Amino acid sequence: MQSKKVGGKPALRVIKKYPNRRLYDTDTSTYITLAEVKQLVMSNASFVVRDAKSGDDLTRSILLQIILEEEAGGAPMFTEQVLASIIRFYGQAMQGYMGPYLEKNIQAMTEMQAQLKEKAQGLTPEMWSNFMRMQSPMLQGLMVNYVEQSKNVFVQMQEQMQKNTEQVLGAFGIKRP
Repeated sequence: MQSKKVGGKPALRVIKKYPNRRLYDTDTSTYITLAEVKQLVMSNASFVVRDAKSGDDLTRSILLQIILEEEAGGAPMFTEQVLASIIRFYGQAMQGYMGPYLEKNIQAMTEMQAQLKEKAQGLTPEMWSNFMRMQSPMLQGLMVNYVEQSKNVFVQMQEQMQKNTEQVLGAFGIKRP
């Protein structure tokens, strides 16, 4: 399922969604399932889902649909408490900061996972056994990095909020003491 290249870069794969809820992959000229769209996500393929009639971008709603199916089947990632907390951010002052905060934290977790995977490649059963004994200190080191990155993102978010508040107050002629 590779996209054609345009000027050395992979072209954005276009998937059309029809009113009958079917998804049509214009790259392969075939109808595909939501599971196949998930595979595109898993393989880091660049794609967009467009409404076949209006051309509206439906990518986010399709991705949310995949998340909903994953959450409904088997082992959910989000607790009810986490979902309720996310909902509470909508319409609040922090809503604009929450997305980038979560995105940076997920990126940090992805990097931590890649480091762990890299360290575990090519291990024999004996080496794997030794690796498992040393896992705790290594994971602690990775988690320290993750927590530090998370803290830095939160501090940046707070600083940006403070700057925005000062700008708004300044527009009304109010200066901080």
